[in-house]
Amino acid sequence: MATKSKIEWTDITWNPVTGCTKVSPGCTHCYAERMAHRLQAMGQARYKNAFNLTLHYDLIEQPLKWSKPQMVFVNSMSDLFHEEVPLEFIQQIFSVMARCPHHIFQILTKRSERLREISHLLTWPANVWMGVSVENESTVYRIDDIVQVPSSVRFLSCEPLIGPLNNLPLQGIQWVIVGGESGPGARLMHVEWVESVLHQCKKQDVPFFFKQWGGVNKHRTGRILHDRTYDELPGAAYRHPYAPVLSEWS
Repeated sequence: MATKSKIEWTDITWNPVTGCTKVSPGCTHCYAERMAHRLQAMGQARYKNAFNLTLHYDLIEQPLKWSKPQMVFVNSMSDLFHEEVPLEFIQQIFSVMARCPHHIFQILTKRSERLREISHLLTWPANVWMGVSVENESTVYRIDDIVQVPSSVRFLSCEPLIGPLNNLPLQGIQWVIVGGESGPGARLMHVEWVESVLHQCKKQDVPFFFKQWGGVNKHRTGRILHDRTYDELPGAAYRHPYAPVLSEWS
């Protein structure tokens, strides 16, 4: 169940876990939940449980079959650090990623507490980028958790950005993504919120990626900011696909 992705900051998605539960305001209009129910209605076997958490053991080793180097978004339809995903399953995922040094794996979680608590039980290859969602001030605490994780690249996904983030602690963060909410019921993202995050990233020399303005029709609103696109990625030192496994904190 790998899918070529339309997400601007990745190439392909890998979903050995599907389904999730809501944990914070950013989850209110979850795109993955809408998609899961749509796929269930279409008779897709992988989504017979709709958006109930489901482990797909037969997909754990799927990236080993991909010879072309790619940016891989891990579990775009779930959260790898969901409390119902067994530690052993997560460890298997990390083992496979370590065996695929030609790919870059991008993991995103809203469950930063569990990430922090079990990070020492995982092997962190240098081709794994670990991120947390930070959608408003109430979720900034997730940054305190992720900076304690020994990932070569630690990043923030401020999407959907549903409130101002004027004092982001960016020390130890190597990348920031910003995007507005899209789809039915999309909440408005204010220009000044985006510009504040951009200014903070520039001031602290953190790469900034602007994904979209969002709205009910995100293709109409686009992703232009200040008459340009922002497609910055972490530096080459972080992205080298054959970098060794990290043995200490970066």
